[in-house]
Amino acid sequence: MTLNIVLLGPPGVGKGTYAGLLSKKYSIPNISVGDLFRNAIKNETPLGKRIKSIVSSGELVPDDIVIELVKDRLNEPDCKNGFLLDGYPRTVPQAEAMMTFKKVDIALNFVAPDEEIMSRIGGRRTCSKCAAIYHVKNIPPKVEGVCDKCKGELIQRSDEKPDVIKNRLEVYRQKTKPVADYLRTKGLVADIDANYPIAEVDTIIAQVAKYLDKLV
Repeated sequence: MTLNIVLLGPPGVGKGTYAGLLSKKYSIPNISVGDLFRNAIKNETPLGKRIKSIVSSGELVPDDIVIELVKDRLNEPDCKNGFLLDGYPRTVPQAEAMMTFKKVDIALNFVAPDEEIMSRIGGRRTCSKCAAIYHVKNIPPKVEGVCDKCKGELIQRSDEKPDVIKNRLEVYRQKTKPVADYLRTKGLVADIDANYPIAEVDTIIAQVAKYLDKLV
C-alpha cells in the first residue's frame, strides 16, 4: 500500500525535522520543495536565478513553476510506494493541481505560535560548505560560527532574518493557510500540536503515528 503524505504548517514549525524522522519510520522518500528550489538555485539555471530573487524577498514562487517541479519529482521511481511532501502545496491552485496528478492519503497540519516560529527560524544557522543546519540555542555548534562536520562558516540565510520571517508568516496566513482549509473539506487534514522543544520531538511524532498507523 502506498502512503502519500503532505506536510502543512507555517515556515519554521519543524516540518523538515519531522519529515526526516517519518521517512525513516515508514521507508518512504522525504521530498522537500525547498531542496528542489535550492538545487535549481545552486545549478544557476535561468529558472534557479528567478527562484533565488523571489525566495530572498520572502515571497512565494509562482504556482506554475512549483507545480512542474513537484510533478516531475513525484513521477520518479522512488515515489512508487509513497512519499512525504514538505513545502507543497502552498496555495489552493497548487492543491487543486496536485489532486489531478497524485492521490493524497493525509495532510499533517503542524501548528505552533508565531513567537515560537520566530525563535526557531531566527536562531537557525547553515553551513556555507556542507549545508548542515544548527540553531544558536537548540542545536549549537561546538565552536560558535563553525560547522562541527566540515569546519565551514555558519551563516544566517537571507530568508531567516526577522523582517523576512515576519513577511513569510504574513504570506503564509494570506496564501498558504487556506490550503489546510481546502484539504480539510476533502477530509484529509490531521492537526498536530508542534509547540514542543526539540528534545520532545518524539511527542510530536507519536501524535502523527496515531494517524498514519491507521493507514498502513
